[in-house]
Amino acid sequence: MSKFITLAKPVDMSGGFKDFFDTIGLTGGGLVTKGIAAVIAVIAVRMLLQLSNDPKGALRKGSMAVGTLFVATVLALYGDTLFSTVTEAKG
Repeated sequence: MSKFITLAKPVDMSGGFKDFFDTIGLTGGGLVTKGIAAVIAVIAVRMLLQLSNDPKGALRKGSMAVGTLFVATVLALYGDTLFSTVTEAKG
């Protein structure tokens, strides 16, 4: 007689998207923040791909693109924490 092993507990998803985002740990604000970070990252990669042949201009544009990519990374990692102080302000 085989014994069934439960790999994951059952989750009620009858509430729709809210239940789904609760299970993955994202709120609506966190999802928007990650979306904005993704758009900024795409813009930064596009900036990197459009570097000119002029060494001075390429260095300037490349450093701006790397800085933009850094901002997108920080926003993706810590954006929900940064903006939670704005949305939960009381007073």
